Amino acid sequence: MTSALEKIDATTVKLTVNLTEADLADSLAHAYEHVGREVQIPGFRKGKVPAKVLEQRVGKGAIIEHAVNDGLPGWYSAAVRETGIRPFGQPEVEVTKIPGVVEGDEGLEFTAIVEVRPEVTLPAPADLTIEVEPAEISDEDVDARLDALRERFGTLVGVDRPAADGDFVTLDLTAVIDGETIDSVQGTSYQVGAGNMLEGLDEAVTGLSADEETTFDGPLAAGDHAGETASITIKVTAVKTRELPEADDDFAQLASEFDTIAELREDLKVQAAKIKANNQAMEAREKLLEQLTEATDFELPKKVIENEVHSHLENENRLEDDEHRAEVTEEATKALRTQILLDQLADDLDIEVEQPELLDYLINASRQYGMDPGTFIQQVEQAGQIPAMVAEVARSKATAFALRRATVVDTTGAAVDLSEVIGSLEDEKKDEATEAADEKAAE
Repeated sequence: MTSALEKIDATTVKLTVNLTEADLADSLAHAYEHVGREVQIPGFRKGKVPAKVLEQRVGKGAIIEHAVNDGLPGWYSAAVRETGIRPFGQPEVEVTKIPGVVEGDEGLEFTAIVEVRPEVTLPAPADLTIEVEPAEISDEDVDARLDALRERFGTLVGVDRPAADGDFVTLDLTAVIDGETIDSVQGTSYQVGAGNMLEGLDEAVTGLSADEETTFDGPLAAGDHAGETASITIKVTAVKTRELPEADDDFAQLASEFDTIAELREDLKVQAAKIKANNQAMEAREKLLEQLTEATDFELPKKVIENEVHSHLENENRLEDDEHRAEVTEEATKALRTQILLDQLADDLDIEVEQPELLDYLINASRQYGMDPGTFIQQVEQAGQIPAMVAEVARSKATAFALRRATVVDTTGAAVDLSEVIGSLEDEKKDEATEAADEKAAE
Protein backbone atom coordinates (compact mmCIF):
# COMPACT_ATOMS: atom_id res chain seq x y z
CA MET A 1 0.00 0.00 0.00
CA THR A 2 1.29 3.46 -0.89
CA SER A 3 0.01 6.86 0.22
CA ALA A 4 0.45 10.28 -1.34
CA LEU A 5 -0.32 13.49 0.53
CA GLU A 6 -1.51 16.71 -1.11
CA LYS A 7 -2.03 19.91 0.86
CA ILE A 8 -5.23 21.66 -0.20
CA ASP A 9 -5.02 24.56 2.25
CA ALA A 10 -3.64 25.31 5.72
CA THR A 11 -6.04 22.91 7.44
CA THR A 12 -7.12 20.46 4.71
CA VAL A 13 -5.22 17.64 2.99
CA LYS A 14 -5.99 15.01 0.39
CA LEU A 15 -4.72 11.47 0.83
CA THR A 16 -4.46 9.28 -2.25
CA VAL A 17 -4.07 5.62 -1.30
CA ASN A 18 -3.19 2.81 -3.71
CA LEU A 19 -3.51 -0.86 -2.84
CA THR A 20 -2.23 -3.76 -4.93
CA GLU A 21 -4.00 -7.06 -5.50
CA ALA A 22 -1.86 -8.55 -2.73
CA ASP A 23 -2.93 -5.75 -0.36
CA LEU A 24 -6.59 -6.60 -1.05
CA ALA A 25 -6.26 -10.35 -0.75
CA ASP A 26 -7.24 -10.69 2.91
CA SER A 27 -10.23 -8.33 2.60
CA LEU A 28 -11.48 -10.07 -0.52
CA ALA A 29 -11.13 -13.48 1.12
CA HIS A 30 -13.10 -12.24 4.10
CA ALA A 31 -15.75 -10.78 1.78
CA TYR A 32 -16.18 -14.05 -0.12
CA GLU A 33 -16.47 -15.91 3.18
CA HIS A 34 -18.96 -13.47 4.68
CA VAL A 35 -21.18 -13.21 1.60
CA GLY A 36 -21.02 -17.00 1.19
CA ARG A 37 -22.48 -17.43 4.67
CA GLU A 38 -25.33 -15.06 3.87
CA VAL A 39 -26.67 -16.63 0.66
CA GLN A 40 -28.34 -19.99 0.12
CA ILE A 41 -27.40 -21.69 -3.17
CA PRO A 42 -28.88 -25.11 -3.94
CA GLY A 43 -26.29 -27.87 -3.88
CA PHE A 44 -23.87 -25.96 -1.65
CA ARG A 45 -23.63 -25.58 2.09
CA LYS A 46 -23.49 -22.05 3.47
CA GLY A 47 -19.92 -20.86 3.62
CA LYS A 48 -18.77 -23.54 1.19
CA VAL A 49 -19.81 -21.90 -2.08
CA PRO A 50 -16.92 -21.69 -4.62
CA ALA A 51 -15.83 -18.15 -5.49
CA LYS A 52 -16.85 -18.42 -9.18
CA VAL A 53 -20.33 -19.69 -8.29
CA LEU A 54 -20.72 -16.92 -5.72
CA GLU A 55 -19.70 -14.29 -8.29
CA GLN A 56 -22.28 -15.63 -10.74
CA ARG A 57 -25.04 -15.53 -8.11
CA VAL A 58 -24.44 -12.15 -6.39
CA GLY A 59 -22.02 -10.47 -8.78
CA LYS A 60 -18.34 -9.81 -8.26
CA GLY A 61 -19.13 -6.13 -7.79
CA ALA A 62 -21.12 -6.83 -4.61
CA ILE A 63 -18.23 -8.84 -3.18
CA ILE A 64 -15.72 -6.12 -4.04
CA GLU A 65 -18.02 -3.51 -2.46
CA HIS A 66 -18.20 -5.58 0.72
CA ALA A 67 -14.41 -5.93 0.79
CA VAL A 68 -13.86 -2.21 0.23
CA ASN A 69 -16.40 -1.12 2.86
CA ASP A 70 -14.89 -3.54 5.34
CA GLY A 71 -11.28 -2.61 4.65
CA LEU A 72 -11.47 1.17 4.17
CA PRO A 73 -11.27 2.19 7.87
CA GLY A 74 -8.11 0.15 8.38
CA TRP A 75 -6.48 1.30 5.14
CA TYR A 76 -7.29 4.92 5.95
CA SER A 77 -5.84 4.57 9.48
CA ALA A 78 -2.68 3.02 8.04
CA ALA A 79 -2.32 5.90 5.57
CA VAL A 80 -2.77 8.40 8.40
CA ARG A 81 0.02 6.72 10.37
CA GLU A 82 2.25 6.52 7.30
CA THR A 83 1.89 10.22 6.42
CA GLY A 84 1.90 11.45 10.04
CA ILE A 85 -1.10 13.74 9.64
CA ARG A 86 -3.40 14.51 12.57
CA PRO A 87 -6.98 14.47 11.33
CA PHE A 88 -9.95 16.35 12.75
CA GLY A 89 -13.31 14.72 12.19
CA GLN A 90 -14.31 12.18 9.57
CA PRO A 91 -12.76 12.17 6.06
CA GLU A 92 -14.64 12.55 2.78
CA VAL A 93 -13.70 9.30 1.04
CA GLU A 94 -14.06 8.57 -2.68
CA VAL A 95 -13.10 5.30 -4.32
CA THR A 96 -11.48 6.31 -7.61
CA LYS A 97 -10.49 2.86 -8.89
CA ILE A 98 -11.85 -0.58 -8.12
CA PRO A 99 -10.39 -4.01 -8.97
CA GLY A 100 -11.13 -5.47 -12.39
CA VAL A 101 -12.25 -2.34 -14.22
CA VAL A 102 -9.07 -2.38 -16.24
CA GLU A 103 -8.12 -5.82 -17.58
CA GLY A 104 -5.41 -7.35 -15.41
CA ASP A 105 -5.50 -4.53 -12.83
CA GLU A 106 -6.88 -5.83 -9.55
CA GLY A 107 -5.73 -2.86 -7.47
CA LEU A 108 -7.75 -0.27 -5.59
CA GLU A 109 -7.38 3.49 -5.25
CA PHE A 110 -9.26 5.87 -2.99
CA THR A 111 -8.88 9.45 -1.88
CA ALA A 112 -9.66 10.93 1.52
CA ILE A 113 -10.07 14.66 2.06
CA VAL A 114 -9.84 15.56 5.72
CA GLU A 115 -9.14 18.57 7.92
CA VAL A 116 -5.98 18.32 9.98
CA ARG A 117 -4.38 20.00 12.93
CA PRO A 118 -2.58 23.10 11.67
CA GLU A 119 1.14 23.57 12.12
CA VAL A 120 1.84 25.76 15.15
CA THR A 121 5.15 27.10 16.46
CA LEU A 122 5.00 27.96 20.15
CA PRO A 123 7.46 30.01 22.20
CA ALA A 124 9.52 28.01 24.68
CA PRO A 125 7.86 28.05 28.13
CA ALA A 126 11.18 29.04 29.71
CA ASP A 127 11.06 32.29 27.71
CA LEU A 128 7.66 33.30 29.12
CA THR A 129 7.00 35.58 32.08
CA ILE A 130 3.52 35.25 33.53
CA GLU A 131 2.06 37.83 35.92
CA VAL A 132 -0.64 36.98 38.46
CA GLU A 133 -2.31 38.71 41.38
CA PRO A 134 -0.55 38.51 44.77
CA ALA A 135 -1.74 35.86 47.24
CA GLU A 136 -1.34 37.80 50.47
CA ILE A 137 -3.66 36.67 53.25
CA SER A 138 -5.19 39.52 55.25
CA ASP A 139 -7.19 39.56 58.47
CA GLU A 140 -10.22 40.39 56.30
CA ASP A 141 -9.76 37.11 54.40
CA VAL A 142 -9.74 35.17 57.67
CA ASP A 143 -12.71 37.16 58.98
CA ALA A 144 -14.71 36.34 55.83
CA ARG A 145 -14.08 32.60 56.23
CA LEU A 146 -14.87 32.78 59.94
CA ASP A 147 -18.13 34.63 59.23
CA ALA A 148 -19.09 32.00 56.65
CA LEU A 149 -18.50 29.31 59.27
CA ARG A 150 -20.51 31.26 61.86
CA GLU A 151 -23.40 31.53 59.39
CA ARG A 152 -23.57 27.73 59.21
CA PHE A 153 -24.24 27.72 62.96
CA GLY A 154 -26.46 30.80 62.98
CA THR A 155 -30.13 30.86 63.97
CA LEU A 156 -33.02 32.69 62.33
CA VAL A 157 -34.80 35.16 64.60
CA GLY A 158 -37.97 37.07 63.73
CA VAL A 159 -37.73 40.87 63.60
CA ASP A 160 -40.43 43.52 63.61
CA ARG A 161 -39.20 45.74 60.80
CA PRO A 162 -39.23 45.99 56.98
CA ALA A 163 -37.24 43.37 55.09
CA ALA A 164 -33.74 44.41 54.00
CA ASP A 165 -30.99 42.86 51.90
CA GLY A 166 -29.77 39.63 53.48
CA ASP A 167 -32.91 39.05 55.55
CA PHE A 168 -34.95 35.85 55.30
CA VAL A 169 -38.64 36.25 54.50
CA THR A 170 -41.53 33.80 54.45
CA LEU A 171 -43.75 34.45 51.44
CA ASP A 172 -47.10 33.55 49.91
CA LEU A 173 -47.01 34.00 46.12
CA THR A 174 -49.74 33.96 43.48
CA ALA A 175 -49.09 34.31 39.72
CA VAL A 176 -51.92 35.40 37.40
CA ILE A 177 -51.97 35.58 33.58
CA ASP A 178 -55.03 37.03 31.79
CA GLY A 179 -57.09 36.72 34.96
CA GLU A 180 -56.24 33.04 35.46
CA THR A 181 -54.23 31.86 38.47
CA ILE A 182 -51.26 29.99 37.01
CA ASP A 183 -49.40 29.15 40.20
CA SER A 184 -49.76 29.62 43.93
CA VAL A 185 -47.24 28.89 46.69
CA GLN A 186 -47.60 29.39 50.44
CA GLY A 187 -44.96 29.61 53.13
CA THR A 188 -41.87 29.56 50.92
CA SER A 189 -38.63 30.88 52.42
CA TYR A 190 -36.38 33.30 50.52
CA GLN A 191 -33.27 35.31 51.32
CA VAL A 192 -33.57 38.86 50.07
CA GLY A 193 -30.88 39.59 47.49
CA ALA A 194 -30.31 35.97 46.51
CA GLY A 195 -31.79 36.60 43.06
CA ASN A 196 -32.56 32.92 42.52
CA MET A 197 -36.36 32.84 42.49
CA LEU A 198 -38.18 35.42 40.34
CA GLU A 199 -36.92 38.41 38.41
CA GLY A 200 -38.04 41.55 40.24
CA LEU A 201 -38.75 39.76 43.52
CA ASP A 202 -35.87 41.38 45.43
CA GLU A 203 -37.06 44.87 44.57
CA ALA A 204 -40.67 44.02 45.39
CA VAL A 205 -40.04 42.42 48.78
CA THR A 206 -37.47 44.94 50.07
CA GLY A 207 -39.17 47.31 52.49
CA LEU A 208 -42.16 45.08 53.25
CA SER A 209 -42.92 44.06 56.82
CA ALA A 210 -44.82 41.01 58.02
CA ASP A 211 -48.47 40.90 56.81
CA GLU A 212 -47.79 43.40 54.02
CA GLU A 213 -48.19 42.55 50.35
CA THR A 214 -47.54 43.99 46.90
CA THR A 215 -48.01 43.08 43.25
CA PHE A 216 -45.51 43.34 40.40
CA ASP A 217 -45.20 42.13 36.82
CA GLY A 218 -42.41 39.74 35.92
CA PRO A 219 -41.51 36.64 33.90
CA LEU A 220 -42.16 33.20 35.37
CA ALA A 221 -39.03 31.11 35.88
CA ALA A 222 -40.41 27.58 35.51
CA GLY A 223 -43.40 25.47 34.58
CA ASP A 224 -45.56 25.45 31.46
CA HIS A 225 -45.61 29.26 31.37
CA ALA A 226 -41.86 29.79 31.89
CA GLY A 227 -40.76 33.08 30.35
CA GLU A 228 -44.28 34.52 30.17
CA THR A 229 -45.02 37.75 32.04
CA ALA A 230 -47.42 37.31 34.95
CA SER A 231 -48.96 39.55 37.60
CA ILE A 232 -47.31 38.28 40.77
CA THR A 233 -48.75 39.04 44.21
CA ILE A 234 -46.50 38.44 47.20
CA LYS A 235 -47.43 38.59 50.85
CA VAL A 236 -44.73 38.65 53.52
CA THR A 237 -45.78 36.55 56.52
CA ALA A 238 -42.50 36.80 58.45
CA VAL A 239 -39.20 38.68 58.39
CA LYS A 240 -36.20 37.03 60.01
CA THR A 241 -32.52 37.78 60.39
CA ARG A 242 -29.70 35.36 61.06
CA GLU A 243 -28.03 35.79 64.44
CA LEU A 244 -24.45 34.55 64.46
CA PRO A 245 -22.74 32.94 67.45
CA GLU A 246 -19.92 34.83 69.10
CA ALA A 247 -16.48 34.10 67.66
CA ASP A 248 -14.95 32.78 70.88
CA ASP A 249 -13.37 29.62 72.25
CA ASP A 250 -16.78 28.02 72.79
CA PHE A 251 -17.60 28.49 69.12
CA ALA A 252 -14.22 27.07 68.08
CA GLN A 253 -14.94 23.91 70.09
CA LEU A 254 -18.46 23.69 68.61
CA ALA A 255 -17.50 24.21 64.96
CA SER A 256 -14.06 22.58 64.72
CA GLU A 257 -11.52 20.28 66.31
CA PHE A 258 -9.73 23.26 67.88
CA ASP A 259 -9.95 24.41 71.50
CA THR A 260 -9.41 28.13 70.95
CA ILE A 261 -10.56 30.74 68.47
CA ALA A 262 -6.92 31.62 67.84
CA GLU A 263 -6.19 28.08 66.66
CA LEU A 264 -9.30 28.11 64.47
CA ARG A 265 -8.32 31.43 62.89
CA GLU A 266 -4.83 30.07 62.13
CA ASP A 267 -6.37 27.05 60.40
CA LEU A 268 -8.70 29.29 58.41
CA LYS A 269 -5.67 31.32 57.38
CA VAL A 270 -4.00 28.16 56.04
CA GLN A 271 -7.20 27.28 54.14
CA ALA A 272 -7.38 30.77 52.67
CA ALA A 273 -3.75 30.52 51.57
CA LYS A 274 -4.45 27.23 49.77
CA ILE A 275 -7.44 28.72 47.98
CA LYS A 276 -5.46 31.76 46.89
CA ALA A 277 -2.62 29.53 45.70
CA ASN A 278 -5.12 27.53 43.64
CA ASN A 279 -6.55 30.76 42.27
CA GLN A 280 -3.04 31.91 41.33
CA ALA A 281 -2.44 28.63 39.50
CA MET A 282 -5.74 29.00 37.62
CA GLU A 283 -4.89 32.59 36.73
CA ALA A 284 -1.41 31.53 35.60
CA ARG A 285 -2.95 28.91 33.33
CA GLU A 286 -5.24 31.51 31.74
CA LYS A 287 -2.35 33.94 31.31
CA LEU A 288 -0.26 31.16 29.75
CA LEU A 289 -3.00 30.50 27.20
CA GLU A 290 -3.29 34.23 26.51
CA GLN A 291 0.43 34.49 25.78
CA LEU A 292 0.43 31.40 23.57
CA THR A 293 -2.56 32.78 21.67
CA GLU A 294 -0.94 36.18 21.19
CA ALA A 295 2.32 34.56 20.03
CA THR A 296 0.68 32.43 17.35
CA ASP A 297 -1.45 32.96 14.26
CA PHE A 298 -2.95 29.98 12.49
CA GLU A 299 -6.10 29.01 10.66
CA LEU A 300 -8.62 26.73 12.29
CA PRO A 301 -10.39 23.79 10.62
CA LYS A 302 -13.64 25.44 9.50
CA LYS A 303 -15.75 22.31 9.11
CA VAL A 304 -14.86 21.14 12.61
CA ILE A 305 -16.27 24.37 14.01
CA GLU A 306 -19.31 24.30 11.71
CA ASN A 307 -20.14 20.73 12.73
CA GLU A 308 -19.72 21.52 16.42
CA VAL A 309 -21.96 24.58 16.16
CA HIS A 310 -24.61 22.73 14.16
CA SER A 311 -24.68 19.85 16.64
CA HIS A 312 -24.95 22.26 19.59
CA LEU A 313 -27.80 24.25 18.05
CA GLU A 314 -29.60 21.13 16.87
CA ASN A 315 -29.57 19.70 20.39
CA GLU A 316 -31.08 22.96 21.64
CA ASN A 317 -33.56 23.11 18.74
CA ARG A 318 -32.23 26.61 17.89
CA LEU A 319 -30.87 26.15 14.36
CA GLU A 320 -32.61 29.33 13.18
CA ASP A 321 -31.34 31.50 16.05
CA ASP A 322 -28.65 33.53 14.28
CA GLU A 323 -27.69 35.54 17.37
CA HIS A 324 -27.14 32.39 19.42
CA ARG A 325 -25.30 30.81 16.48
CA ALA A 326 -22.80 33.68 16.58
CA GLU A 327 -22.28 33.18 20.32
CA VAL A 328 -21.80 29.42 19.98
CA THR A 329 -19.45 29.90 17.02
CA GLU A 330 -17.28 32.24 19.05
CA GLU A 331 -17.18 29.77 21.95
CA ALA A 332 -16.40 26.81 19.69
CA THR A 333 -13.65 28.75 17.92
CA LYS A 334 -12.01 29.70 21.20
CA ALA A 335 -12.27 26.15 22.55
CA LEU A 336 -10.73 24.62 19.41
CA ARG A 337 -7.88 27.14 19.36
CA THR A 338 -7.14 26.34 23.00
CA GLN A 339 -7.21 22.61 22.28
CA ILE A 340 -4.77 22.95 19.38
CA LEU A 341 -2.41 25.13 21.41
CA LEU A 342 -2.35 22.68 24.32
CA ASP A 343 -1.95 19.68 22.02
CA GLN A 344 1.06 21.36 20.43
CA LEU A 345 2.41 22.23 23.86
CA ALA A 346 2.10 18.57 24.89
CA ASP A 347 4.03 17.56 21.76
CA ASP A 348 6.75 20.15 22.36
CA LEU A 349 7.21 18.95 25.94
CA ASP A 350 7.10 15.25 25.00
CA ILE A 351 4.21 14.65 27.38
CA GLU A 352 3.27 11.04 28.00
CA VAL A 353 0.21 9.96 29.97
CA GLU A 354 0.79 7.13 32.40
CA GLN A 355 -1.96 4.67 33.23
CA PRO A 356 -2.30 5.83 36.90
CA GLU A 357 -2.74 9.43 35.68
CA LEU A 358 -5.51 8.39 33.31
CA LEU A 359 -7.16 6.32 36.01
CA ASP A 360 -7.11 9.25 38.47
CA TYR A 361 -8.68 11.47 35.83
CA LEU A 362 -11.44 8.96 35.08
CA ILE A 363 -12.22 8.44 38.78
CA ASN A 364 -12.47 12.20 39.36
CA ALA A 365 -14.69 12.55 36.29
CA SER A 366 -16.96 9.77 37.54
CA ARG A 367 -17.43 11.68 40.80
CA GLN A 368 -18.48 14.79 38.91
CA TYR A 369 -21.19 12.77 37.19
CA GLY A 370 -22.13 11.02 40.43
CA MET A 371 -21.40 7.61 38.92
CA ASP A 372 -19.66 4.48 40.10
CA PRO A 373 -16.06 4.67 38.75
CA GLY A 374 -16.16 1.16 37.28
CA THR A 375 -19.44 1.81 35.49
CA PHE A 376 -18.23 5.19 34.23
CA ILE A 377 -14.96 3.78 32.87
CA GLN A 378 -16.83 0.93 31.16
CA GLN A 379 -19.19 3.39 29.44
CA VAL A 380 -16.27 5.57 28.34
CA GLU A 381 -14.53 2.55 26.84
CA GLN A 382 -17.67 1.38 25.04
CA ALA A 383 -18.15 4.86 23.58
CA GLY A 384 -14.58 4.88 22.29
CA GLN A 385 -13.75 7.98 24.34
CA ILE A 386 -10.56 6.77 26.03
CA PRO A 387 -8.29 8.53 23.47
CA ALA A 388 -10.16 11.80 24.12
CA MET A 389 -9.65 11.35 27.86
CA VAL A 390 -5.95 10.66 27.35
CA ALA A 391 -5.70 13.88 25.33
CA GLU A 392 -7.36 15.85 28.14
CA VAL A 393 -4.89 14.49 30.69
CA ALA A 394 -2.00 15.34 28.36
CA ARG A 395 -3.23 18.93 27.96
CA SER A 396 -3.54 19.40 31.70
CA LYS A 397 -0.12 17.85 32.26
CA ALA A 398 1.42 20.02 29.53
CA THR A 399 0.06 23.16 31.20
CA ALA A 400 1.66 22.21 34.52
CA PHE A 401 4.97 21.35 32.84
CA ALA A 402 4.99 24.68 30.98
CA LEU A 403 4.24 26.71 34.12
CA ARG A 404 7.08 24.96 35.97
CA ARG A 405 9.47 26.24 33.31
CA ALA A 406 8.02 29.71 32.91
CA THR A 407 8.82 32.66 35.16
CA VAL A 408 5.76 33.39 37.31
CA VAL A 409 5.61 36.66 39.26
CA ASP A 410 2.89 38.69 40.93
CA THR A 411 1.98 42.26 40.06
CA THR A 412 4.58 43.55 42.54
CA GLY A 413 7.32 41.66 40.73
CA ALA A 414 7.78 39.07 43.48
CA ALA A 415 8.42 35.48 42.40
CA VAL A 416 5.44 33.14 42.79
CA ASP A 417 5.91 29.52 43.81
CA LEU A 418 3.13 27.32 42.42
CA SER A 419 4.81 24.02 43.29
CA GLU A 420 2.24 23.15 45.97
CA VAL A 421 -0.44 23.16 43.25
CA ILE A 422 1.31 22.11 40.03
CA GLY A 423 4.43 20.35 41.30
CA SER A 424 8.04 21.28 40.55
CA LEU A 425 10.90 20.39 38.23
CA GLU A 426 12.34 18.35 41.10
CA ASP A 427 9.13 16.31 41.13
CA GLU A 428 9.63 15.58 37.43
CA LYS A 429 13.16 14.34 38.07
CA LYS A 430 11.95 12.08 40.87
CA ASP A 431 9.21 10.67 38.62
CA GLU A 432 11.72 10.03 35.84
CA ALA A 433 14.06 8.27 38.26
CA THR A 434 11.20 6.12 39.55
CA GLU A 435 10.13 5.20 36.01
CA ALA A 436 13.70 4.28 35.08
CA ALA A 437 14.02 2.11 38.18
CA ASP A 438 10.69 0.38 37.41
CA GLU A 439 11.76 -0.30 33.82
CA LYS A 440 15.09 -1.73 34.98
CA ALA A 441 13.35 -3.96 37.51
CA ALA A 442 10.99 -5.23 34.81
CA GLU A 443 13.87 -6.27 32.53
